Amino acid sequence: MEFMRHSATLLLMICSMMSCAENASESTSEVPSAQAASSTIYYVDAVNGHDDLDGKSEATAWKTLSRASQLKMGPGDRLLLHCGQEYEGVLEVTGKGTAEKRVEVGHYGEGSHPVIRGFDTSAYAVHVHHSDYLIIHGLEIVNTGRERLAGRTGIKVSCTDYGISHDIVVSDLYIHDVNGSLNKNAGGGSAILIENGGKTMASRFDGLTISDCHIRNCARNAMIWSGYYTRQDWLPNTRVVVRGNLIEGVPGDGIVPIGCDGALIEYNVMRDCPDILPSDQAAAGIWPWSCDNTVIQYNEVSGHKAPWDAQGYDCDYNCRNTLIQYNYSHDNYGGMVLVCDMGNERNYSIGNQGSIVRYNISIGDGVRPKPTRAGMFSPSIHIAGRVENTLIEHNIIHQNLKPSDDIDRTMICSDSWEGYADRTTLRRNIFYAPVESHFEMTKSTGNVFERNWYLGQYTSLPGDTEPQTSCPGYQDLVLANDTMGYEGLRQLMDEHELFGTVCRFVNKEKIEQFFSDLEK
Repeated sequence: MEFMRHSATLLLMICSMMSCAENASESTSEVPSAQAASSTIYYVDAVNGHDDLDGKSEATAWKTLSRASQLKMGPGDRLLLHCGQEYEGVLEVTGKGTAEKRVEVGHYGEGSHPVIRGFDTSAYAVHVHHSDYLIIHGLEIVNTGRERLAGRTGIKVSCTDYGISHDIVVSDLYIHDVNGSLNKNAGGGSAILIENGGKTMASRFDGLTISDCHIRNCARNAMIWSGYYTRQDWLPNTRVVVRGNLIEGVPGDGIVPIGCDGALIEYNVMRDCPDILPSDQAAAGIWPWSCDNTVIQYNEVSGHKAPWDAQGYDCDYNCRNTLIQYNYSHDNYGGMVLVCDMGNERNYSIGNQGSIVRYNISIGDGVRPKPTRAGMFSPSIHIAGRVENTLIEHNIIHQNLKPSDDIDRTMICSDSWEGYADRTTLRRNIFYAPVESHFEMTKSTGNVFERNWYLGQYTSLPGDTEPQTSCPGYQDLVLANDTMGYEGLRQLMDEHELFGTVCRFVNKEKIEQFFSDLEK
């Protein structure tokens, strides 16, 4: 129910900045009194508008996005596009609101959300830049060209050579059919691109929320950041929240904060990822890169099919104190989680330090059906490179029968990536393997296994302090009901709906109580 409370709070915040814009009979006099004295509403009507008018009423609305893009909005100003209409081109948005009088970009009138459709070669369809205290919501965004374009995105939010951009909210957008490049090295593409930096003035976001958006059929990625990432040049974005978004049909990375401190990523769903990336491409569901203190919780990732990696979750390069908890991962080509850092990147990276992976559920992951650059490789947990002080506890890893005997059955692999992991602790996890599985800790050092449950079949077990090879509680909850794990383990989850799609989030109280009962 925590997710519902968050969504209700955000909805109330949005509604407080709007004045019943859904009704075509809305008038300027209906704007909240705090905005009425000095704020202006600007209207855009693709059917009946005219760019020679002043845009300040429905009767004098502008016609085109190019005219609306000339607007520089101040505190309390609103830019509204008529519902049920399509606008071709690019919308450039600059708004400098205040905490008391935010800038809004949204819609008015009756009907479906207005559609902004980028030109054939548009790098983006919407660009929010150099803004403060701004909310953009209630729009449909499409950016499809005749050919894939490197770096193409749906909406770009940027601050460069600006300083600090405060409190930007991106909410209730339907972004679909953005055909960027499928190759990360060639520039990729995304539904949402967050960019900060600058040559003359260091710039970052303090307060950025992306919530309740539906992203569908976008390439290569759903949401990705581009900002400061080296420890020698470190200016992280702060107060970043990504919540309640549905990502479908995205073949690459789902949500990737870069250069952030304290990002919160929760109640998001990524599903049905098409297997269309080039064979050398790596991607995963939700993961930070060059970030500190990231919290990834109450998310669901399934059906990821990247040629390499394809885990539900990942803690990557140059990250400290990442917390991955109460997440659901299932039916991915890769496993539940990757924790990694390339050992020879000391010129900008501090490595991967202090990651915690706890109270997550994995069902039927690791089903990659074809060779990768390392052969048939898809361990349930992959630890690679210079990773230090990692804690993996109270997770449920439920492997299922693989579609083919050739598919990898490794439970945990800790291997080299220009270095090896040190001080990894795995305690009180449930590992279930219906056919023979195994653990490959290779040359990693300081590994500690404490009182884990090893259910099913294994060629050998790691050196656990007190290995448990039976678990009546798991037998009763899961295996007695469904050896595949879905029916039994769903008793530890809550069911919600995002944009008509049923999704499941791990219930904190239920899974913690389940493990508590097992440990008595």
